Amino acid sequence: MTIQTQASPQNTESLSSESLANTLDRQKIIIIDFGSQYSELIARRIRETQVYSEVISYRTTAEQLRQLNPQGIILSGGPNSVYDEHAPQCDPEIWNLKIPVLGVCYGMQLMVKQLGGTVEQVKLGEYGKANLLIEDPTDLLTNVEDGSTMWMSHGDSCTKLPAGFSVLARTQNTPCAAISHPERKLFGVQFHPEVVHSEGGIALIRNFVYHICQCEPTWTTEAFVEESIREIKARVGDKRVLLALSGGVDSSTLAFLLHRAIGDRLTCMFIDQGFMRKGEPERLMQIFKEQFHIPVEYVQARDRFIRQMEGVTDPEVKRRRIGHEFIQVFEEESQRLGPFDYLAQGTLYPDVIESADTNVDPKTGERVAVKIKSHHNVGGLPKNLRFKLVEPLRKLFKDEVRNVARSIGLPEEIVRRHPFPGPGLAIRIIGEVTAERLNILRDADYIVRDEISRQEVYHDFWQAFAVLLPIRSVGVMGDKRTYAHPVVLRFITSEDGMTADWARVPYDLLETISNRMVNEVKGVNRVVYDITSKPPGTIEWE
Repeated sequence: MTIQTQASPQNTESLSSESLANTLDRQKIIIIDFGSQYSELIARRIRETQVYSEVISYRTTAEQLRQLNPQGIILSGGPNSVYDEHAPQCDPEIWNLKIPVLGVCYGMQLMVKQLGGTVEQVKLGEYGKANLLIEDPTDLLTNVEDGSTMWMSHGDSCTKLPAGFSVLARTQNTPCAAISHPERKLFGVQFHPEVVHSEGGIALIRNFVYHICQCEPTWTTEAFVEESIREIKARVGDKRVLLALSGGVDSSTLAFLLHRAIGDRLTCMFIDQGFMRKGEPERLMQIFKEQFHIPVEYVQARDRFIRQMEGVTDPEVKRRRIGHEFIQVFEEESQRLGPFDYLAQGTLYPDVIESADTNVDPKTGERVAVKIKSHHNVGGLPKNLRFKLVEPLRKLFKDEVRNVARSIGLPEEIVRRHPFPGPGLAIRIIGEVTAERLNILRDADYIVRDEISRQEVYHDFWQAFAVLLPIRSVGVMGDKRTYAHPVVLRFITSEDGMTADWARVPYDLLETISNRMVNEVKGVNRVVYDITSKPPGTIEWE
């Protein structure tokens, strides 16, 4: 689990009465975010130990932290220098809470500065791998091997430690690579134990969570399912809930949880906008009807959406038009099927941290929907269409959702389905989207999925798909000249989708896919392979 996303402190989830109520009754580690690209990754690493974690803003006060009652606190890294005029600071009363604290990179430097030490820019910074030379192998560094490789990313260093602190480890260029004040249970590391490049990083995190903070591994899939069902029943009562089903693992898991909790008071709606992959709408309806026995309202709206694509070539205009049309269809159908008191959304924890897609009703204090998440349904709900939100998955990361999905019986074809964009194939057709081009791309995409499934390599890739270009090239088929479309194959590997690398696909697989496409898909005479990583490219072409 390695999400690596730039989490701005301004967008980090603020402490609210809702998050406070939801987390008081469980052991937890709180991550205070100073804008690190790794803040979510730290939280995920804590969750791997089966201990709950939350990311909150550095503006959180010590008193608010005391109310949250965490077993431990981790201060994240960040892009600033602690001696900068406007560098983010934490409440200095945090050091007096008698709660174990681990500072990581910037977090360690801030701890040192606020407690009376010195942090300075040094001539020799460290970026990348460095060997950790351990001087005290106890407590934080138990089971971390001397000489382990750790991932460094700093130009500042601690040049004078506060009173009571001692050095646990150093590197060739950093004399204070790990420090501690064992009596106050304050610890700091200059490296990033949460990244995969740091050998022994997980052991260090486990030492902090289990031995220093004395946490128990109680954050389990089974516990989450039971807790969610209780919360859904208590929140919804005898009211009705509407869920816009996409067919992905998030909305499918959400549908199953809600149905288990409230039964037929849940209404699932699937809007077929015509941009799904070949056979997917039919398969989705079959699974929910025959395997889950959950009724789904199927809304056939393909003609409406394809009309919105006439003459449109700009990808942002495509998204806006698809989003606007989705709103119109959703509003019409919700009025037809309603009334509903609640709207269920598959919001995940990274969305909670990174976005602000909900408002609070000033009269009731209830969170109300003003937007359906862009990556699900690419559109905002009208402000006068006011539902209260039900978001049982908002505590989970993507991999945790997959674990829940497996535990409640979702088939692997949904659990491990490759991510698929909300606008669907419309943004995998470069240029204008027409019925003809959709048919070409559907057939080409089907061959990709069919071959990687038949050769049992589907799960080797984060995503594998085809892109249709708005140009034509000359070819020869059956001694005749052709002038047809090229198709781009995009196969990538990733752990989180935030960064990605192009997959080194065996040539025989590429050859098989290419041969099938030019022989089976009318309108295609050339196949090319995209070898661009993210960054600098993006996963999708639009």
